[in-house]
Amino acid sequence: MLVSEAVATRRSVRAFQDRPVPLETMRRIVDEARWAASGCNFQPWESVILTGQALADLQKTLLASQPDSPQEYDFSAPGAVEKYQARLRAVGAAMYGAVGVARDAEEQRAAFARDNLTSFGAPVLLLCHFPKFMKEAQWSDVGMWLQTIMLLARGEGLDTCPQEFMGMYGRTIKAHLGLPDDHMLFCGIAIGWRVEDAKVNGFPRERVDLDEQAKFLGWG
Repeated sequence: MLVSEAVATRRSVRAFQDRPVPLETMRRIVDEARWAASGCNFQPWESVILTGQALADLQKTLLASQPDSPQEYDFSAPGAVEKYQARLRAVGAAMYGAVGVARDAEEQRAAFARDNLTSFGAPVLLLCHFPKFMKEAQWSDVGMWLQTIMLLARGEGLDTCPQEFMGMYGRTIKAHLGLPDDHMLFCGIAIGWRVEDAKVNGFPRERVDLDEQAKFLGWG
């Protein structure tokens, strides 16, 4: 698969097949992702990758838990600015519309959100964590590593869903897995094989126009 094809076909998948992912496939993806860009070669990312009973045990714990209060970091702050809130509303309307959940159907929306706790049925969950002393530059490096993981997964025919939602349960996850408390549980990535005909995997997504995000200077 060309890199451009992997980029174009990557999307957040929220319905996965009940089909295992071989260990050698996951090891290959994470091994190759070690070469993601890293400022000063700090390589700040660390991960735990779960499947089978280990994943089921964590999900049982999560389903019996409440979100952290307070949460260790806020991923929703841009929603206070109208330009970004509009983008959130657009994707939310498309996603909930695809699965037939009305805007005022609070119980159905809550149930859909709780599907995050079981990673939408994905057979593999990668959990990303790193020391809390890491600053903005290292968070950026972690993002590049996570994107590399997702593109390499596409190259293997797999699909993913990045889950910042897992950060809402960071302390619970760290306690369950025995991770250091001075680490940030940043996010998860659900990994598996998409259900091709699931409407939640096919709704249209929007991106702003190129000229709104980039200026090209120096060309004649």
